[in-house]
Amino acid sequence: MTDRQQLIVKNVDANKQLILDAERWLWAHPQTGYTEWEANEYLTEKFEALGYELTQAGNIPGFYTDVKTGKPGPTLCIMGELDALDIANHPESVNGMTHCCGHHGQVAALLGVAAALKQPGALDGLCGTIRLMAVPAEEMIQLAFREELRKKGTIGYMGGKVEFMSRGYFDDVDIAMMVHGANAGDDIDFRCGLGNNGCMAKTIKYKGKSSHAGGAPHLGVNAQYAAMLGLQAVNDLRETFQEKDTIRFHPIMMGVNVAVNIIPDEMKIESYVRGRTIEAIKRENKKVNRALTGAALAMGAGVELCDRPGYSPEYHDPAFMKLVEQCCCDLVGADRVAFDYNAWSTGSSDFGDITCVMPGVQWHCAGATGTGHGIDYYITDPNRLCVNSAKSQLFVTDALLSNDAANAKEIIKNYKPQYPSIKAYFEAINDLILDKDAVKYDENGAATVDFLNI
Repeated sequence: MTDRQQLIVKNVDANKQLILDAERWLWAHPQTGYTEWEANEYLTEKFEALGYELTQAGNIPGFYTDVKTGKPGPTLCIMGELDALDIANHPESVNGMTHCCGHHGQVAALLGVAAALKQPGALDGLCGTIRLMAVPAEEMIQLAFREELRKKGTIGYMGGKVEFMSRGYFDDVDIAMMVHGANAGDDIDFRCGLGNNGCMAKTIKYKGKSSHAGGAPHLGVNAQYAAMLGLQAVNDLRETFQEKDTIRFHPIMMGVNVAVNIIPDEMKIESYVRGRTIEAIKRENKKVNRALTGAALAMGAGVELCDRPGYSPEYHDPAFMKLVEQCCCDLVGADRVAFDYNAWSTGSSDFGDITCVMPGVQWHCAGATGTGHGIDYYITDPNRLCVNSAKSQLFVTDALLSNDAANAKEIIKNYKPQYPSIKAYFEAINDLILDKDAVKYDENGAATVDFLNI
């Protein structure tokens, strides 16, 4: 390690207990996206106690603060996510929610970064601005709840980073990074791949007609059967999805609100269409909507299609990755670091939306055990998950912003974003919005079908 890196380690270790206490408190107080008020309040208190002035999102959880180095240069954004998952069967769930994706560890590490940056000499030799940001709602869940927030005008977008982008919180940011917790085994501390899928959020509502299930089923239109037929139709399309596009469609039926002796008149489904590119998602989503609409037509039911921008594909700039990899190697040794410049994940994150407009890397830090999003997920080594995470992020910060930010400036100059500006990005994703009754019947039963977003 260099002298600067040794100072960073010392500065983080001086705040180790603060980090570990935060990890345990946040684990015990999970809340899902756009409801993370307890975590927001806890972190606000801790950040303000360190002397930070925060810009709060206000009507949703989340905040940011800027650390000024006193010298001109690029703005680096370091993020941590606030939200948990609703997974009631986890043994340590609280009100049906658990941090079984490890986001609480991210913001505990973010707090450690904030504390370390207040230590003597922490900003020596750096230029530009470091924006520390706690963001809500990374998990694309509870779509109906988020749609209600959208209709009320509370949010404009489902994902927290996308919402923060729409509010202007990234307008003056040049480069971004974050660390996600992971179960990487005992022999690997940090890993990273080239990127991962994007996704479109879908809410599907089949509409039928209720009647007595035993005495007069012929008078009803079974919305549940229509939904089952629609999902089978999409399943029969799967072999038409090309491997290069890494398409994923994984629906969940939300249940019916009628008694067992009533033909159900409504069935709601939530799902995504995931893919490697926005173009592939749009193309395959037309086929999905066609299949869902055809099932409604076959049953004489209606179907309401609601498509929303989800998350854009996440692409890690290889030059930025190489810098992050070297910093991780400096911290724990090359034998404990695994960066794969070809690996592609079929999961999705709204960090992808950030990489559409600026260079960014999200790498993974070990310290968990079990299955991500599973009932066996636990934090077994918070020192690796949170303390090492904070150190690695500060190593990267130092590498980017020292020497007149030469490394950051080079990465920013050479990066080719998918969209030339945040404005252009929003124009593109807003084209994904769809709200249609895909099947309409006249008084004679003739049907008009329209499932396209044109």
